[in-house]
Amino acid sequence: MCRSLLVLLIQLLSVLVSADVQLGRRTNGGIHVPIFRKESPRSLLKNRGDLSSAIGLGDYFDVTYHVLVTIGNTSIPLVLDTGSSDLWAISDACDSESCTTEVSLYPQTSFTSTGLEAQLFYGDSQSGTYALGTIGQDTVSLAGLHLDGQYFASINETNTSVLDTGAAGIFGLGFPGNSFIWSDVFFDKHTLPSQRRRSDVPPLRNSRRRQENFGTRFLPPAFPVIANRIGSQRRQSHSNTSAAAWTSVITDSYASMGPFIIRLVANAELNAPMFTVTLQRNTISRGGNVGQLSIGELPAGIKNETLTWVPIRSYSSEEGGLAGPTDSPDAKYPINWEIFIDAVYMDGQKLNSSSLASSDIAVSGLVDTGNSLVRGPSDVIDAIYTQLGGTEFSCSTPHTLAFQIGGKMFPIDPRDFIVQAYADTADVCAANIAVTDTPIHGGGPLYSWCLGDPFLKSVLSAFHYGNLSYPSADSPRIGLLSTVPEDASDKLIEAVTAASDSGNLYGTAESAPTGLPVIASTNSLGVPKVAETQTSASSNGDVVSFNRIQGWLALLLVTGLVLLCT
Repeated sequence: MCRSLLVLLIQLLSVLVSADVQLGRRTNGGIHVPIFRKESPRSLLKNRGDLSSAIGLGDYFDVTYHVLVTIGNTSIPLVLDTGSSDLWAISDACDSESCTTEVSLYPQTSFTSTGLEAQLFYGDSQSGTYALGTIGQDTVSLAGLHLDGQYFASINETNTSVLDTGAAGIFGLGFPGNSFIWSDVFFDKHTLPSQRRRSDVPPLRNSRRRQENFGTRFLPPAFPVIANRIGSQRRQSHSNTSAAAWTSVITDSYASMGPFIIRLVANAELNAPMFTVTLQRNTISRGGNVGQLSIGELPAGIKNETLTWVPIRSYSSEEGGLAGPTDSPDAKYPINWEIFIDAVYMDGQKLNSSSLASSDIAVSGLVDTGNSLVRGPSDVIDAIYTQLGGTEFSCSTPHTLAFQIGGKMFPIDPRDFIVQAYADTADVCAANIAVTDTPIHGGGPLYSWCLGDPFLKSVLSAFHYGNLSYPSADSPRIGLLSTVPEDASDKLIEAVTAASDSGNLYGTAESAPTGLPVIASTNSLGVPKVAETQTSASSNGDVVSFNRIQGWLALLLVTGLVLLCT
């Protein structure tokens, strides 16, 4: 398993190549998503704005997907990450060896510091991987949408390898309850000066739930336990303010202190409080969906009713979430883009549910663009390998891992399920799967699956925030639309056959564009597609030689790109 994961990284080293792009667009009335509303004692349902926009995505060998974000006056490629909520960028003040790069860094010339330290730890307790800097404000722009005074972290010290994938930071799209930056800023402004400290938050490096990150999971997996911070704040200030009363103060702060997209949603500036993602394929055979982020609407031509909409898991205050406000005490709030999973199938056979987690924890999965693998419970992953006949298998034999969600099947394209196991041979492959930690009550997130990029390349995914203050008035949800073609297995066989001469399956990289991707066609449901490419020799990529593999292995050891192999 470890060797297979290492080989996946090894094969993905090459130079970034710019993609052909069209001019970006900004529309004044995207597709309206029907909203169910009911009377609320303290209704914050505002008339929606009409802003919507879209931009193409860069792709580093299907390991990370990048979006071009302008901070101050500098355009910076950042990893698009639905699994986290924070925005951070490496600054030009970073003088560590890992910051030597041709990627644009944040110059800090227009940075307004809050004086708060940004301390982001990830990996496991042995890895020591970190990103340190300062929380501050600057103007942030994405796809023609602008916000002044946006809080983010300017990183000046790190031993991560994010730069090696052609990005200079993270653009988180999660809920504010999962934002460390919002949490620090909010509680700094609502704490007496003598009480300003982070000791009331469980230390990230000692968190029970460790991130099993593989190159693309750069942020801590645990979320800021808001209930703990509220309780500590009340004790320190001798306040009688209840946790429920704090909730209204917290949700009111999103409009000015929240993450970028959250502020647009909280201020009701978007046509709909949502974004949509499609990820392109740049390995095995180039093609599939166009790489695109659409904000405030579904992509043109996509109908709302064609998607399967499912609710987001919510967390009680006992589970680390917000307490219901005084005028809606039974309310529960989301923390992650986490959806429930009905069943899991391997090559058409339903797999037994995991026996590791408590039976009263419903099976759910984090929908995570920032993770390059699909991760699941160790006993289910073992069952998959048993069915495959081992951790290595023939590349030319198609396999389909599928998830039943909302009563509908969502298969992973066989081309996205595999990775070449060894250099210079396209005969032996491994699976793009790994193990997650077992969820426990009171121990952080409750998901047991992580639906990463292999899954997301096979769907159009729409993320609807709903009502941030009163989720019961407009529930947060995710819409999924399968985009796997009926001849996907045949296309895998064709790609493996085409690679027989060179010995290596196709792989390439493209940098984050300033506008929209080139659309070659649309499928029967209107999802934009790119042109198919299967040959290894390409102007957009190159074959990885054994010498370059050795260099990449050395780079892994030096820069601390974390692999947790179990």
